[in-house]
Amino acid sequence: MKFRDEYRDPEAVRQLAEVIARTVTRPWTLMEVCGGQTHAIVRFGLDELLPNTVTLVHGPGCPVCVTPIEYVDKAVEIALMPGVIFCSFGDMLRVPGTHGDLLSAKSRGADVRIVYSPLDALAIARGEPSRTVVFFAVGFETTAPANAMAAFRARRQGIRNFSMLVSQVLVPPAMRAILDAPESCIQGFLAAGHVCTVMGYEEYEPIAAHYRVPIVVTGFEPLDILEGVYLCIRLLETGCAKVENQYSRSVRRAGNGTAQELMREVFQVTRRRWRGIGDIAESGLSLTEAFADLDAERRFGPVRNTGDEAGECISGLILRGEKKPPECPAFGLSCTPERPLGVTMVSSEGACAAYHRYRRAPAVGGV
Repeated sequence: MKFRDEYRDPEAVRQLAEVIARTVTRPWTLMEVCGGQTHAIVRFGLDELLPNTVTLVHGPGCPVCVTPIEYVDKAVEIALMPGVIFCSFGDMLRVPGTHGDLLSAKSRGADVRIVYSPLDALAIARGEPSRTVVFFAVGFETTAPANAMAAFRARRQGIRNFSMLVSQVLVPPAMRAILDAPESCIQGFLAAGHVCTVMGYEEYEPIAAHYRVPIVVTGFEPLDILEGVYLCIRLLETGCAKVENQYSRSVRRAGNGTAQELMREVFQVTRRRWRGIGDIAESGLSLTEAFADLDAERRFGPVRNTGDEAGECISGLILRGEKKPPECPAFGLSCTPERPLGVTMVSSEGACAAYHRYRRAPAVGGV
C-alpha cells in the first residue's frame, strides 16, 4: 500500500491546496470527467480544501449513468427470454429501466449472471452451447478493448451462441457537447486518466484549441487530482489553452496502439444517445458489419426509445454539470441507494451515490 499512501499524504495534499490558493487570481470553474475522480473529490473533501474561487463540477464520467434507459429496457427484455443467460457487470443490475431492472428480472426467473470480464461471459457460452449467452457491453473507451477481444475470440473460436448488447460511449464528443451548450460555464477539464491510458490525449488537443479551454489528463488519487487542478488553473491564469498530462506514470500521448487497433477492427463509431444528456453525434461504438452476427440487436430486435428518468429525478442536470446532488429535492429522501429514482444514485461511480455516502452529514474536509 506504500504506492497509494504516497499519493494520499495529508500534509502534501494540504500544501498543494495552499499552492493553488496562492495561484488563483479570479474565479474558475473546472469539470472532472471521470466518476472515479468525483468519488475521490467527495470522499477526501478535496473541493473543500480549495479556495472558494475554484469550483469543481461533476461531468458525465460514469458509463453506467449515461447508458440510455432504452438499453436497460432491452437488456431486461432479452434476459427474460427463454433459454437466455444474460451476463453483466454487477453495477448494471440495479440501474432502473422504464419498468424495472435486471435484478428484478432475475427475481422473476431470468438467468442473470454477474461477470467480471466479457471473457467470463464467453467462457459461459463455450460451456453451455445449448443456451444463448448475451453480454451487456457497457463503458467508455476503457472497457472497449476487452469487449472487442471477446468479440474477436468468439469469432475465431466459432462460438455461435454468444452475442453482445453494445452501449459503448466515447468521451471527447461528450466534452464537445457540454461546451456547445449555451448554459455551459466550464472553463477547463480534468480528463479521465484511465480512458487516456487506452486512447492517449491527441484527440483532446483540437478540443482545447477550438474552445480555448485547457484540459489536463488526471489520475485518481488526492495528489493526482489537486495537481490536475493546479496545472489547469495555471494554464487558465496564463491564458494558455492546451493539453497537459498529469498522469504521466500511466498515460502516453498516443495511448495504447494495440488496443486501439483491436477496437477499430471490431467497432465502428456511431451516433449514441446519452442518458440525461441526449443524442451526441459520433459518440458511441457499435459492432462493424464483419462482427454483426454477434450483435444482440440483430438477434433480438433493435433497441427502441422507451422513456426517461422519473420526473422527480434531476440526474440529467447532474450529469451535465448544471446541478450538484444536494440541490435535488429528492436526494437522500425519496431517492436513496436502496430506492433510487435515478441512475446517478445507483452506480458506484455516480455523483449522487458519492454525496450520499460521504456527505450526508456536514463534511469536515481533509484527507
